[in-house]
Amino acid sequence: MDCSDWTVDMIISTQTVAGILGNFSLLCGYIVLHFIGSRIRSTDLILKHLIVANSLVLLCKGVPQTMAVSGWKQIHSDFGCKLLFFLHRVGTGVSIGSICLLSVFQVITISPHNSRWAALKITAPKCVVLSLFLCWILQMLAISDKNITKKIDFGYCSAVHHDGTREALCAVLLLFPDVLYLGLMLWAGSSMVLILYRHKQQVQHIQGTDPFPRSFPESRASKTIFLLGSTFVYFYTLFSIFQLVVALFDHLRCSLVNKTVIIAACFPTVSPFLLTSRDSSVHSPPPVFSL
Repeated sequence: MDCSDWTVDMIISTQTVAGILGNFSLLCGYIVLHFIGSRIRSTDLILKHLIVANSLVLLCKGVPQTMAVSGWKQIHSDFGCKLLFFLHRVGTGVSIGSICLLSVFQVITISPHNSRWAALKITAPKCVVLSLFLCWILQMLAISDKNITKKIDFGYCSAVHHDGTREALCAVLLLFPDVLYLGLMLWAGSSMVLILYRHKQQVQHIQGTDPFPRSFPESRASKTIFLLGSTFVYFYTLFSIFQLVVALFDHLRCSLVNKTVIIAACFPTVSPFLLTSRDSSVHSPPPVFSL
């Protein structure tokens, strides 16, 4: 069944090009800062992995769809389709893992010196590399090849899947670690708001009701991370709902499959511009307060 829609395909193509350019420019900012000898922050490595994960999502979803719009033939190889879905899933998992790490480390950073997290301020930066490594490995191990019984047309690739019940079960199992990440992100986000709100109450000269005081670099960094996490949670929740509907209801599959691609690429496209907009003075990594 042909599920192509010219308007939707053009949106995906535009979205993909903008996202790739945005992530590439942000990566170039990191490279420039590295060569000019700028101080490397502990959170910079997490953001670099986030850029790579975002690029992986765009390359595995948007680029093949764009090629299909341009008249390229479908990927008929079963291995090629599985590889695309595998890399997309890994990219999505590493993306949520990176934002989760970023949020948790920021909570540790801004926590008061008399809090229970104060002891982690020194040890946390040493765990960044190991945490990111485990994030990649766990995502790769969580995805295994399954028997396949039915085909889906994604426009650029005809993939196969289980019956509806087994497909839904596999989706739940794959979403389980993501739910844990989302839980940590929600905890970290609420903790940042609470910590900074209490800090605001202690500073009498700060005016307004914003729980993120603009006068402090750690407050601005926390606001950036909070906004980044909230944006991801919104698009990821929407993507998960669409993906579940596509898996369960065959009669809605054709109308929703391309829209699912658009939603999947929203965060990787928006996030580099969201990050660079937080530091308008230079097109460089955002002002994330160092650990």
